[in-house]
Amino acid sequence: MHYVKRVVILGAFLGIGVAVGLVLAGRLALTSSTDAAQSVAAPAPSAVRLPASALPDLSSVAERAIESSANISSTQFVRVQPDPFEEFFFGRRGQEMLQPSQSLGSGVIVSSDGYVLTNNHVIGDDQGLPVAGLEVKVTLPDGRELEGKVVGTDRATDLALVKVEATGLTPVTWGDSSTLRIAEWVLAIGNPYQFNQSVSLGIVSALARTEQFVDFIQTDAAINPGNSGGALVNARGELIGINTQIFTQSGGYEGIGFAIPANLARDIMNDLITYGEVRRGSIVGLAQLQPLTADEAREFEVATIPGVLVRNLYRNSSATRAGFQPGDLIVAVNGRDVTDLSTFSRLVAAEPIGSTAKVDVVRKNRRITLNVPIEQMQSRR
Repeated sequence: MHYVKRVVILGAFLGIGVAVGLVLAGRLALTSSTDAAQSVAAPAPSAVRLPASALPDLSSVAERAIESSANISSTQFVRVQPDPFEEFFFGRRGQEMLQPSQSLGSGVIVSSDGYVLTNNHVIGDDQGLPVAGLEVKVTLPDGRELEGKVVGTDRATDLALVKVEATGLTPVTWGDSSTLRIAEWVLAIGNPYQFNQSVSLGIVSALARTEQFVDFIQTDAAINPGNSGGALVNARGELIGINTQIFTQSGGYEGIGFAIPANLARDIMNDLITYGEVRRGSIVGLAQLQPLTADEAREFEVATIPGVLVRNLYRNSSATRAGFQPGDLIVAVNGRDVTDLSTFSRLVAAEPIGSTAKVDVVRKNRRITLNVPIEQMQSRR
């Protein structure tokens, strides 16, 4: 009898447990299916939208920049020797001939009265050598073609200034190239492959691609043959560079172009207008400068830190009188670090002629400061 009661009680408990389990399971399933239904019914998230400032409308900027752009063509007559065939049949033995050579490029109108900035290689020989009978034609945005007069050129930076007889032109607005940031929007304006007033969009890919006197701006805005001398402008329409060269293995655009910073171009332009040449500072007497090797660091008892090693000096020169010695490691000019020879050349070149620069050198692991006169660098043309 007791055994039967236990079985009945146990069965009752089991029944209650099963019932409770079914209820709980039903609730769990109900809750789960409800969540799933909600997730299906919920609207899909909208596509990510960038703020308007990230994708600016640059059409107005481009229109203004085109008003300050010019196309430049030059014809130069290069002296060449006749080939042996002509010498034999036409009797031109020993006689030089003038052979025409044409160049096409772009320019930037920098004043309302006709000054146009471009590349040196657009208007003349890319080696900086004199040419015979140079003719320059400048085509303005309104279609007028005018004769251009070369005011001056600078082979070191590949810049040239041309003047046309015109007034009321729309000059470009100068920007401050020192404030550029990587990934900033830029437009390249020019005449690629003779397609007039073309505009390409890109960003600043890198800064300070150093080559002697120039810290180039690198951009992925399409630059092709014919863009040389054209404007690189920022999203405000300000000139921040002069397009000058490309890196290519095919001869065309491969996403790597270079521009001369506007701040440097403006200084070059002002010198060409004022002096007809570019005036650069120089420290006379530093005969041989080179990077520091580990062996030379041990030889001259200096630490292997960035700088430029003075290997030799000219006797009775300004550098010698200022206190330079062979083995000095130049590490700064007027408080600005010298990391390599290009940096040193650029810093000294920018110093006012006739001034005195404070040049820090490391000598036998001691840092000392020399007061050095800045003289005018001799022209390389």
